[in-house]
Amino acid sequence: MEFDPRTDRLPFNESDEAEQAPAGATELSGDARIRHLQRVPLFSGFNEKELRRVAELARIVDVPAGTAVTQIGEPGNSFFVIIDGTVAVRTPVGTGAQLHPGEFFGEMSLLDGEPRSATIVATTDLRLLVVDRSHFWRLLDETPDLIRGMLTILSRRVRRLEQTVHAILHGTNPT
Repeated sequence: MEFDPRTDRLPFNESDEAEQAPAGATELSGDARIRHLQRVPLFSGFNEKELRRVAELARIVDVPAGTAVTQIGEPGNSFFVIIDGTVAVRTPVGTGAQLHPGEFFGEMSLLDGEPRSATIVATTDLRLLVVDRSHFWRLLDETPDLIRGMLTILSRRVRRLEQTVHAILHGTNPT
């Protein structure tokens, strides 16, 4: 099962279904979403008001293992934070790192408007916090700590990539 790039929605969790399905529904109360957010390092230091705002602008989605959440080259309309589970990152140079709870992906396409730079596949069942494009910039405007956290992590990713490229060019092991 793959992500539908035209709507950037997981086909098994349309918002109408989540609101109507009582058993196994992923639509959580605001308090439950806040409890999930408190477990995510990206939101550490957020006060209750900021966490509530994130919860209002985001939705929680359950994703089965094996699902391609994003597809390289496709347009991106959502930002994802892993609450539970693990994903594999596949780039044009091969399978990269795995991402774990508290880590995020999908922000680059929203920041620069370019297509997805990686395919992200659920290696386990996932619970994701999803912020759609329409809410992403509002969320960044209202929570400057989120911008700082994202920039720090993006900088670390660039440094790791530079180290990997350097190691490849010089025939050394990057780890």
